[in-house]
Amino acid sequence: MNIQQAATLLQSGQVSCVQIVQDLLQRIDELDPTFHAWITVDQQGALAQAQQLDEELATAGPRGALHGIPVGCKDLLYTSGIKTTACSPLYADFVPASDATVVSRLKQAGAIILGKTMCTEFAVNDPAPTVHAWQPAHTPGGSSSGSAVAVATRMCFATIDTQTAGDILRPAAYNGVIGLKPTYGRISRAGVLPVAWSLDTMGVTTRSVEDTAFLLQVLAGHDSHDTSSASVPVPNYAATLTSQPMVPRLGLIRQYFYAQADPEVCAHTDQVAETLHRAGAQVEEITLPEDLSLLHAAHRIIVSAECAAYHQELFSAHPEQYGPKIRQFIQGGMLTPAVSYLQAQRLRSRWSFAFQDLFRHVDVLLTPAAPSAAPADRSTTGSPVFQIPWTLCGFPSLSLPSGLNTNQLPLGVQLVGAAWQEERLLAVARWCERTLHLDLLPPCASIS
Repeated sequence: MNIQQAATLLQSGQVSCVQIVQDLLQRIDELDPTFHAWITVDQQGALAQAQQLDEELATAGPRGALHGIPVGCKDLLYTSGIKTTACSPLYADFVPASDATVVSRLKQAGAIILGKTMCTEFAVNDPAPTVHAWQPAHTPGGSSSGSAVAVATRMCFATIDTQTAGDILRPAAYNGVIGLKPTYGRISRAGVLPVAWSLDTMGVTTRSVEDTAFLLQVLAGHDSHDTSSASVPVPNYAATLTSQPMVPRLGLIRQYFYAQADPEVCAHTDQVAETLHRAGAQVEEITLPEDLSLLHAAHRIIVSAECAAYHQELFSAHPEQYGPKIRQFIQGGMLTPAVSYLQAQRLRSRWSFAFQDLFRHVDVLLTPAAPSAAPADRSTTGSPVFQIPWTLCGFPSLSLPSGLNTNQLPLGVQLVGAAWQEERLLAVARWCERTLHLDLLPPCASIS
């Protein structure tokens, strides 16, 4: 079931909120000892929420669009009464007294918080213990490792996540699910532990574009508690998916991306583009206006400097409590000259303006989602190089499952939209999803 199907069954009385939660908790009990997608499962709290929502449904109707839908939250989000550890020993016993704005909005819409999904330590580079949903020898990606695996293995309907480089889209592509990073400032970050303030963006991991639209509808909108939150109108995303037939205009980018990707990924992306073209899409190759290698260098300068600034006091007091990769990252950030940081931010602004021109004649850009399928290396989370340009420039992007490679590992394509154009991005993604017609279930997770 997707979210809309579950909501229909709930509101017709064919299934209860408690039943759905019990089924998912049983599935977590069966699967998570293998996959380690969750760091905290709030069994009692989730059942209590479900009982209350069943009573509300019987007496007053649904609370909102997500009434009775169980979701997970990445372990950077404040959750009242549930630990928020950032998968670090330094926060091992931290229980927030309040919810992040996104968690409050989920609850107001009737969603049930199942628990917290595993991520890399402070959402940086030290791999989480999460196991890939398809093949255990391969990395699940990161930093939203547990989220992608929990959704792929059907342990929850969706998760709420963060992206600073490729933290949502890359794990989604590796595990055969959908990841959305909207425009920077579209969703509030209030009550979320930061990695880099000027880049961190809230997003979602789901199994369908329709579910993605439902969640974005609930989460999007200005929040006075977040200075980066934008006062931009929020369209009706779900209505847009079915409002009118569309012939997508896709801008295929081979430049830079194909030079970084393995041959199988390049051939697969060309095949996807051809399939979409035969179904009616207009596909044209787009040339980039800037050198992306410089853009990646600017991204690293900004992230490491801002990460070091946030962790400076805690790191100075407890350096031994940090993993080796984040420790090195923070130390590098502390050595970053102010001039380098300011130059990187200046170049970022220039690139954002230049890249906006790419959308004058196309609806979305099309690239591979990652240079390869999930690497057979658990010591890495994979390369975020295909997401960094759009995260740095603040553009919305979505990873869409598009097939399997010769080793039966998921592959995905990345769709990128213009700033504040999630409405168009989701509509194109839904058209592509229907055309490709894929619903990937990991064979090792097919416990009914």
